[in-house]
Amino acid sequence: MKSLLLTIFTCLILGPVFGQMQNPEINWITMNELEQAQKKAPKKVLIDVYTSWCGPCKMMLKNTFHNPEVVDYVNDNFHAVKFNAEGNQVVNFKGYEFANPGYDPNRRGRNATHDLALAIAPSQGRIAYPTIVYMDEDLSIIFPVQGYMQPQQIMPLLSYVSSDAYKSQSYEEYKSAE
Repeated sequence: MKSLLLTIFTCLILGPVFGQMQNPEINWITMNELEQAQKKAPKKVLIDVYTSWCGPCKMMLKNTFHNPEVVDYVNDNFHAVKFNAEGNQVVNFKGYEFANPGYDPNRRGRNATHDLALAIAPSQGRIAYPTIVYMDEDLSIIFPVQGYMQPQQIMPLLSYVSSDAYKSQSYEEYKSAE
């Protein structure tokens, strides 16, 4: 009986710890928390611009943003923000207020695009999901990258941004020098 109680107790205490080790999490913050986080500890910024209906966004969250190597690298080198590009939250960013005036709470599936997504996520004049927007410590956009990325695809980009290599060479030059 004692061994059964000890086993149950151990599972209750250590189970959540082992669960966290198996399912690492990125320390996501909101856009409204970003500027305060930068004041406390300036870092590069990674913004996951997603929508609730986007299949590749869900796959990237599950496969890429739960990969232990990606999680550790992002948590160490970036402030990571999840931003719903079709949500209705009001965002105060760099002295401006951004909203989604076309948001329809009764609409299922696609909704209107948030003003902040329109400001930070377009690439070549269009928005696609998912888009990862990289910013520097001053919250200036470095570049957006559109589309699903597997861990082995995003890791070189994370390194390229965090190492400041983007300031002196193209991504193609950086990758060929690795």
